[in-house]
Amino acid sequence: MRDMPVGGAGRGSMDRTVIATPGAPAAIGAYSQAIRANGFIFVSGQLGIDPVSGKLSAMTPAEQARQALANIAAILEAAGSGLDRAVKCTVLLDSIGDFADVNAVYAGFFPNDPPARAAYAVGKLPLGALVEIEAIALA
Repeated sequence: MRDMPVGGAGRGSMDRTVIATPGAPAAIGAYSQAIRANGFIFVSGQLGIDPVSGKLSAMTPAEQARQALANIAAILEAAGSGLDRAVKCTVLLDSIGDFADVNAVYAGFFPNDPPARAAYAVGKLPLGALVEIEAIALA
């Protein structure tokens, strides 16, 4: 983790901490796994990538969702938080026809008082993934 001041003259400042863990896949672009700022943790969209191999871990939407949520859990843990502190998730699907299967996996990760959520079919995701999930949690 790195602390990075943010803000300019006249705007005040807030601390921002970059969260990085080997327990989740390394970023595949110009982004951080997560940022802690102002009492929240903003987790970048996670694909079903195995953190060891760096490749998609499975072929089905449900299996990819399971790995994506495991990656989010690892990032939140590295930030000192957890899935139980999630307040908002966004689920991106290659096909809305996969919603029920992904929703069943998602429900298993959030059995009580699940966070607010939106789900969208977007058509194409990076690396040909079928599912991407991002999260916002309390720090």
